[in-house]
Amino acid sequence: MTADASDAVEIRNALLRLRRATGLPVAFGGLMEAGQRMRISELSGTATHALRSLVVTSGNGLGGKTLVLARPCVVTDYSVSRQISHEYDAPVAVEGLRSVLAVPVVVRHSVRGVLYGALRTALPLGGRMLDEAVEAARDVERALVVREEARTLAAEGAAGGREQVREAHAALRALAPKIADPELRAELLDACALLTADTTPSDRVRLTPREVDVLACVAAGATNAVTAERLGVTPETVKGYLRSAMRKLRARTRGEAVVAARRAGWLP
Repeated sequence: MTADASDAVEIRNALLRLRRATGLPVAFGGLMEAGQRMRISELSGTATHALRSLVVTSGNGLGGKTLVLARPCVVTDYSVSRQISHEYDAPVAVEGLRSVLAVPVVVRHSVRGVLYGALRTALPLGGRMLDEAVEAARDVERALVVREEARTLAAEGAAGGREQVREAHAALRALAPKIADPELRAELLDACALLTADTTPSDRVRLTPREVDVLACVAAGATNAVTAERLGVTPETVKGYLRSAMRKLRARTRGEAVVAARRAGWLP
């Protein structure tokens, strides 16, 4: 999943917490992009822009090692460390970094990014610093989980809303023929049309009002018997309208007919 602006804010806040809690003068980090790579998007306390937008690939450098192992990694002197590969020595040297720690951001067992803290001198980074860096990463993890759950709920709510629209459309279509007043019936059908206002019926497929009524009930999950009861006709009549609509829509099943009718703009 790609990062958005709100995710970047979480990274930025975590870096500020990391620096305050550890006393490390430099912090930077970012989230995963498409593929096995992470882009450093946020800098805090840096003196240059050498690290900005640096792409870290899985397995390369300290951050790449952290991506692979999904656990914190530390080097005391980056440029000469034998624990990592050295694809990123140049930008690290430009920034003047020596001791560096990297902590993964892990959400649902998947590494989603890396936070770094660094010194410009070659000194051991103690356990307290590492613990504080891990807690900063946990802040990002919790924020990402909450945001993703919110997105999921919103998507489910939107899907539920569409289902309610389809049920309302079917109910209105079924009610319209039972209204004797032609003006009121026309107003009701106009209301039905509003529910499909984001689509325009295709000129290539022409369905009769009764065929649309039947398909609307089918789309709402009604059986032939229930559809017949709602429309005040016999189940055999429903089958006839359904067969006719399926033929026009070139559909082999009820489900295909509903999908084709939606694509053609006849159903919401």
